[in-house]
Amino acid sequence: MSVTVIESLDLEGRGVARVDGKAVFIEGALPGETVAYEVHRSRPNYDQAHTLQVLRASALRVTPRCPHFGVCGGCSMQHLDASAQAAIKQRVLEDALWHVGRVRPRMVHAAIHGPAWGYRDRARLTVRLVPSKGGVLVGFHQRRSSYVADMHTCPVLPKHVSALLPALHRLIAGLSIPDRLPQIEIARGQAATVLVFRHLLPLDAADEARLAAFAQAHRVQVWLQPAGPDSAHPLYPRDAPGLYYTLPEFGLRMDFRPTDFTQVNVHINRVLIRRALQWLAPVAGERIADLFCGLGNFSLPIARSGAEVVGVEGSEALVRRAGDNARRNGLAANTRFYAANLFEATEDSLAALGPLDKLLIDPPREGALAVVKAIGPQQRPRRIVYVSCNPATLARDAAVLVHDKGYVLSGAGIANMFPHTSHVESIAVFDDPRR
Repeated sequence: MSVTVIESLDLEGRGVARVDGKAVFIEGALPGETVAYEVHRSRPNYDQAHTLQVLRASALRVTPRCPHFGVCGGCSMQHLDASAQAAIKQRVLEDALWHVGRVRPRMVHAAIHGPAWGYRDRARLTVRLVPSKGGVLVGFHQRRSSYVADMHTCPVLPKHVSALLPALHRLIAGLSIPDRLPQIEIARGQAATVLVFRHLLPLDAADEARLAAFAQAHRVQVWLQPAGPDSAHPLYPRDAPGLYYTLPEFGLRMDFRPTDFTQVNVHINRVLIRRALQWLAPVAGERIADLFCGLGNFSLPIARSGAEVVGVEGSEALVRRAGDNARRNGLAANTRFYAANLFEATEDSLAALGPLDKLLIDPPREGALAVVKAIGPQQRPRRIVYVSCNPATLARDAAVLVHDKGYVLSGAGIANMFPHTSHVESIAVFDDPRR
C-alpha cells in the first residue's frame, strides 16, 4: 500500500499522480485527494492502481447512487458531483487538443448539460450463464474484466428498463438455450421500447411463447436477432409501431430500427444539433456535406434551412434509412445520400461530391483522418463543424486542419452525452481565414 496526492483525471476517469517521476493511474481517486492505493499493473513508464482508502476527500466527492458502482464498468465517475464532471471533461478536451494536436481553440464554449440519470436510451447488456455464480448474469462488463457485472438495477437506464433487470434474469434462466443468448440490445424511442435478443441457436416454440408473454406483461417489444444486425425482426407484437425520436426545433421525426446507430442521450442530442447548426449557420443556396451522416441526424436539420445537403455514410442500410427519413419529412428535394468508405477518402472522392460551402463531420471513435487529409484546393469548405466522441482523435485531426490545411480552430466545447462515465463527446468549429 502506498499514499499519494492526485493531480488530475485521465481520459478514463482515473486519478493521475506522479510518484518518483512515474505516472500512476488510480481508479476511484479524484483531483486534490490524498489516497492510499495499490498497484495492480506495473509498466516501465506508468502504473495502474486502485484506491484502497480516501484519506483526504475532495469536496466534489459524492456517494454513488448505483449499488454496482466499482464493480460494473459502465460508469466510472459516479463518485464525482455531476456538475463537476462536465468541467473535468472540458479540461480533458482542452488538454487533448494541446498535448496531442498542439492547438488551442480561440473560444472554449460552455458545456452542454442534460439529465444525469435515466438518460440512456440505448444499451447493450451482456448475458452469461455461470452456474458457479448462481446461474444467469445480466449486465455490463465488470471494470477491467470480460466478466459480467450481475446487475439488478441501473440508474442511468430509463426507470422502466432498469426495473426489468430482475425479470430478465428469470426469463433467460427459463429458456431452453440460456447459454447461447449472449446479449440484449435495448433501444428506446419516443413511443416504444425494444429489447433485441441475440441468440446463437434457434429458439423453440416454448421459448418464443415465454418471450412474447414477457413483452406483453412489461409493455415492451421483443425482437430476435439470429445473425447480424440486419437479421433482427419483431417477435411480439409483430405489427408493433416503429421506433422514432423527434427534433421539435426543426419539425422532424427520425425513424430508426433498434439495431441502428442513434445517439444514446436524446436530450443532449437535441442541444448538440442546435449548437452544430448555430455554428454551421446554413442558409438556402449553400451546398453542405454531412460526412458519417448515419440516418440523417444532422443532415435533415441542415436541410430545413433550405441548403442542399450531401450525406455520406459507410453503412448502406443507414443510407437507405436517411433517404427514407428525408422523404417522410418532405426534404427529398434538397438531400442526397451516398454510401462510401470515408476511412479511405481521397481528394478525388471529396471533389466528386461537388463544390461545398461548408462541411459537418461526425465520425466514430477512430476519427476522420483520411477526410481531413483529403481536403485540398479543389474542395475547401470555408467552415467545418466537427462532432467528436474521442478527444484524442479530434485533437489529431485538428492538428491536420490547423497546421497542414491552414484552418483556424475558432471554438470547441464538450457535450456531457454520457454522465457518470469518462466518455467525452465534443464539438469544434474550424474556419478558413482566407474566406
